[in-house]
Amino acid sequence: MKDGKWRARIGKLKPDWLTLVLLGLIVYVWFRPPAWVSDENRAAPEMQATLLEGSKIDLTQLRGKVVLVNFWAVWCPFCRHEMPDMERFYRDYRARGFEILALSQDDAPEPVRQFLAKEGYHFPVAMADAGHAAALGGVSRLPTSFIIDKRGRVRHKISGQVHYARLEDLVKPLLAEK
Repeated sequence: MKDGKWRARIGKLKPDWLTLVLLGLIVYVWFRPPAWVSDENRAAPEMQATLLEGSKIDLTQLRGKVVLVNFWAVWCPFCRHEMPDMERFYRDYRARGFEILALSQDDAPEPVRQFLAKEGYHFPVAMADAGHAAALGGVSRLPTSFIIDKRGRVRHKISGQVHYARLEDLVKPLLAEK
C-alpha cells in the first residue's frame, strides 16, 4: 500500500473527543472500579467459619489484627478481578497484623478450591452461609467487604471491588492504631 493511501486510512480511524473520553472511562472503571465505602463503628459479630482445609476460625481469634472479611464468588467477574490485589496486599501486610477471611458465596466448595489452586491464592477462605452476611449487616451485592479493626470493631464496609491503593488507604491507619 502506498504511503498516501495508508495515511488516508489512518486519518479515517481518528476517533472524536467523545469516543476517547468514553474509552478512557471504560478503561478506568475496569482497572479502578467504583466502590462505595461507608464508615462504620460497631462491634463485629461473633462469627465462626470452617476454612476449606477443614480448620475452624472465629473472628474473636483474630482480635489484635486488622481483618478484611470479603464476600465473593467464583462466578463473579468483579470478585475475580479484585483477588490479585487482595493476595498481594495480604503478602505485603500479613506480617504487620493484617488478615483476610474470604467467604465464598458459591454453592459448592470444589470449584472454589480449584479456582484458588489455579490462581495461587493463599489467604484463608471459607464457604459463607446466610448467617455470616446477616451478622455483618447484610450483603446485597458481590463483592462486598468489611474491615474490622484490632479491637474487633467493624470500621468500613466496601460495596464493590477493593484494590491495593484502597486497601492501603483504609487498612494502614488501622494497623497504626494501638
